[in-house]
Amino acid sequence: MANVVIYTKDDCPFSKSCKDFFNERKIEFTEFNISNDDALFSEMKMKTGRRTDTPQVFINGNHIGSFDDIKALDSQGELNNLLA
Repeated sequence: MANVVIYTKDDCPFSKSCKDFFNERKIEFTEFNISNDDALFSEMKMKTGRRTDTPQVFINGNHIGSFDDIKALDSQGELNNLLA
């Protein structure tokens, strides 16, 4: 099973949608909530190389991107390959 990590924020509707997406598909993930944690936020920015916000998703240590990227991979049939 793939190792899925999601950096989220409490007030981010895209973070909630991303978590719901994985939960509905019964895909386990580890969540790092950066809402009140500057160190985690800095870690996320360093790992992604982006100044964008949440969610940011990693699968097996590889940065995949935001929820839009996850949805695009899913619609192209590529997400399952990454999760296998």
